[in-house]
Amino acid sequence: MIEWWSSLTVLMKVLWGLTLSASLIFVIQSIMTFVGADTDSISDFDTDSDLSDAGSGINLFTFRNFVNFCLGFGWTAILLMDSIESHFLLWFLSVVVGLALVTVVMLLFKWLSDMQQSGNIEVEKCAAGCQGTVYLTIPGHRSGEGKIQITISNAVREYNAQTEGDAIPTGTPIEVIEVINKSTLLVDRINSLIV
Repeated sequence: MIEWWSSLTVLMKVLWGLTLSASLIFVIQSIMTFVGADTDSISDFDTDSDLSDAGSGINLFTFRNFVNFCLGFGWTAILLMDSIESHFLLWFLSVVVGLALVTVVMLLFKWLSDMQQSGNIEVEKCAAGCQGTVYLTIPGHRSGEGKIQITISNAVREYNAQTEGDAIPTGTPIEVIEVINKSTLLVDRINSLIV
């Protein structure tokens, strides 16, 4: 092993060092990603680049992408060093493979992030017209707040509630009339809506 290392040129030593370091970091990043640690949160370079996708939070200039580029570039150069005689063609092909690896990994992470659901419900769009029951008595004439439980997107949610009419006791069926804010809804008895 020592004889092999000492027989290498300085360029090849640098190339092997870069490639092996990138490979080790890639393995560590992969393990941390799959166990739930977010390696990019501590290693991203904050850049406002036109090449970043602001909507998805994916940036071109990250430590992960640098490692992926070095991985593709280094292994391509090492594996094809004896097969390709033209140094220009070898380096060009290595750069292309490095950039292709960065692109593939970015697209993979974008695809995975698009599959995630936040679980947040936009109350302003979904709550009006929903029916439920009073959980804690709602004082009348908007003099205070009670609590209701309604079903939105197949999930039971609890919100603060007010009413413009008389007080609504616990257990009374209600319907949401209006969204006051993200945590408070204006409701009315279902009975009073049917005349």
